[in-house]
Amino acid sequence: MRKKYKFGVVVFPGSNCDDDLVYVLSDILEQNVVKLWHKDTDLQKVDGVFIPGGFSYGDYLRAGALAKYSPIMNSIKEFANKGGFVFGICNGFQILCESGLLPGTLLHNNNQNFICKNVFIKADNNKSLITSKIDTNRALMIPIAHAEGRFFADGQTITQMRKKGQILFRYCDEYGELSEEVNPNGSIENIAGICNEEKNVFGMMPHPERAADDELGNTDGLLIFQSILSNL
Repeated sequence: MRKKYKFGVVVFPGSNCDDDLVYVLSDILEQNVVKLWHKDTDLQKVDGVFIPGGFSYGDYLRAGALAKYSPIMNSIKEFANKGGFVFGICNGFQILCESGLLPGTLLHNNNQNFICKNVFIKADNNKSLITSKIDTNRALMIPIAHAEGRFFADGQTITQMRKKGQILFRYCDEYGELSEEVNPNGSIENIAGICNEEKNVFGMMPHPERAADDELGNTDGLLIFQSILSNL
């Protein structure tokens, strides 16, 4: 029997993917889930925290720039600094970068447009908690929906991230080939997902929760969630 974990899904004003995550975690993966309001400080003894996509605080100033000041982020930082599992998706990724829990930043897409479509990504390695169940030669079809998804970090940071295995996903074509043409937003080195040095805080722009239900005709995203449950 699969072990059940208790996950917290953070809700900010403007979050709109929280229920998608709750559905996948509770209904499909049969885990215990609680919603955590951004003004809360009690993480309710969860085993892991998910920060969902959306438009926290309307993405004013920069995406995630205001959310980092919410009371719950202090608790999440403390939780992460003690080794707790934290996973930010899309706006959640932006919030984690703004909060300093992940390196780099997310800039406006290079075409200056909001992009919503299916893309392909491949795992750069399978040595992390969220990629262990993924064949690094396999291209996963995962949707994106963002206007500020262009990952950027300076050259020294990128070099260190490569050395320490912090680059987890890159945009590719359906055959797993990397190229500038299949990079939807201009992210440096086609980066779509990363982790911190300690490998307990994760962020990605594509939405695996939108590719985790048979009813949607695509379950590639389930591999990421299954990796989490196998390694947490």
